[in-house]
Amino acid sequence: MNDSDYQPETEKLNVSTKLAFGAGDLGTAIAAMIGISYLSPFLTDVAGLNPNLAGQTQLVGKVWDAVNDPMVGVLSDRTQSKQGRRYPWMIWGAIPFGIFFFLQWIVPHFSNNENVNQWGLFWYYTAISILFNAFFTIVNLPYTALTAELTQDYDERTSLNSYRFSFSIGGSILALIIGLVISLLVPSDRRQQYLLLGAICAIISVLPVYWCVWGTKKRAQAVAKIHPETEQTVSIPILQQLKIAFTNRPFLFLVGIYLCSWLAVQLTAGIIPYYVTSWMRLPQWHISLVLLAVQGTAMAMLFVWNAVSRRYGKQVVYFMGMSLWLIAQGGLFFVQPGQVVLMYVLAVMAGFGVSTAYLVPWSMLPDVIELDELNTGQRREGIFYSFIVFVQKICLGIAVNIVLQQLGTAGYIKPTTQIAIPIQPNSVLDVIRFSIGPIPAIALICGLILAYFYPLTREVHAEILLKLKQRKEGVGSGE
Repeated sequence: MNDSDYQPETEKLNVSTKLAFGAGDLGTAIAAMIGISYLSPFLTDVAGLNPNLAGQTQLVGKVWDAVNDPMVGVLSDRTQSKQGRRYPWMIWGAIPFGIFFFLQWIVPHFSNNENVNQWGLFWYYTAISILFNAFFTIVNLPYTALTAELTQDYDERTSLNSYRFSFSIGGSILALIIGLVISLLVPSDRRQQYLLLGAICAIISVLPVYWCVWGTKKRAQAVAKIHPETEQTVSIPILQQLKIAFTNRPFLFLVGIYLCSWLAVQLTAGIIPYYVTSWMRLPQWHISLVLLAVQGTAMAMLFVWNAVSRRYGKQVVYFMGMSLWLIAQGGLFFVQPGQVVLMYVLAVMAGFGVSTAYLVPWSMLPDVIELDELNTGQRREGIFYSFIVFVQKICLGIAVNIVLQQLGTAGYIKPTTQIAIPIQPNSVLDVIRFSIGPIPAIALICGLILAYFYPLTREVHAEILLKLKQRKEGVGSGE
């Protein structure tokens, strides 16, 4: 690709650039899906960690992970390199990201004393979680900030994010298929299952990062020549940056929408393994199939929602998807053991909403960044993207910790080699059902309310771009 591929009049991207950009989310999506879906049952059922400690170790890792997001965001905004502001982080962070992902799936033995061994496992998984999540941020945050640097077109950004989340959901589906195949090939050794899963997914998570760098860098450089502000380092101090961000009203709405959507996504994904085995009394391989039903539907709907968004707007798409998802979450609460077909139908319905949770908030964020540029005169993608990712990770850490703490307090019974699916007490089953039904539903309703009042419409965004264009033309003419 050369600079002539960039058309400032239309802001259109070619398919190869969109594919390369989308590939950048493949590896992190695989790692995230495996972590959300399998890490909790791995820690409690395979490593043998007490559910309370398992929840705490994930919370500690995610809190640190969230804290380092603004750090990496600000540093990438200020990075000066021939390769641009974002690419050096992706290039140097990819391999350590893969290594520390794999180390999460090892079960070390520290002592024959159960209490000592428990604390040894806790500190091991906490340390690995901190390191893995740090490199996840180093790779993923600069990548997400590329969206606003590849095009300024309102609809083209939605299209770009359709490609991104096709790879993202595709990576999630690939990870679940790998997990399903491994569970069928190695049915009797769960420790070996997770070790193989970690090794395979670590390898295939690293390579797409370099495809993204190779396939989008020339485009970003071409855009930078037309819009040099996209590569200018940010001079505003970080505390002042945060203060300005929190006075950006559409950004606050968007944070709330994203928080509510992803709290529902992550809480549901985290509880599904327990819901399928402990409540529905189904074999372990059904976990992957249920998650595949959700993610497969979400992927199939991405381009449908993209088309609807172009015609009716992002808020309408969000309302349509969330409404179907609400019905699904409520239905899962009432499903009884034996109603397997109904469970899968509701999983497909949930996928319609999950698709909009992927697509809509991320396609809204670049519009917010343009408003910030109009107000401050600087492009600050890093601080905005870092705070959104900060919210996502805090949601994941809190959701997983709450679920595991509640399971532990309710008296969760760990599986053994003799009893693969123990009968759980009613208190545990109640925690599982409420975590997959009413709690995510409340979060979705809050997200719908915020989306209704979201102020940055297509027309408002067009006005913002017009003002930015007039400002730049005025500067260019010496006015």
